[in-house]
Amino acid sequence: QLQLVESGGGLVQPGGSLRLSCAASGFTLNRYAVGWFRQAPGKEREGVSCISSSGGRTNYADAVKGRLTISRDNAKNTVYLQVNSLKPADTAVYYCATRRFYCSGDASEYGYWGQGTQVTVSS
Repeated sequence: QLQLVESGGGLVQPGGSLRLSCAASGFTLNRYAVGWFRQAPGKEREGVSCISSSGGRTNYADAVKGRLTISRDNAKNTVYLQVNSLKPADTAVYYCATRRFYCSGDASEYGYWGQGTQVTVSS
């Protein structure tokens, strides 16, 4: 069964950090770019970061630039999203998704999606 599973979310205080993981099973990630998206209650889904299949290219949304680091370990079939200096505005369900080789800002071009992991930033 082809699956993406996100983990690492939780409740964190403002200014805190989390590392989200996106693990693939049933297929190998090394031919796929992986994007991270988030959706807050009542808001549209937005892309926050993406990494190409080789890991050589990364991009970040302006709202999170400087606070997020995306990385991948193809040997572990996993992509990570390190999120620092968390703010209440970062509260959302975070999803990872795959696209062949290269990133795109269009979520409709991503094929496999995980079920999401909840990140809540609150004091």
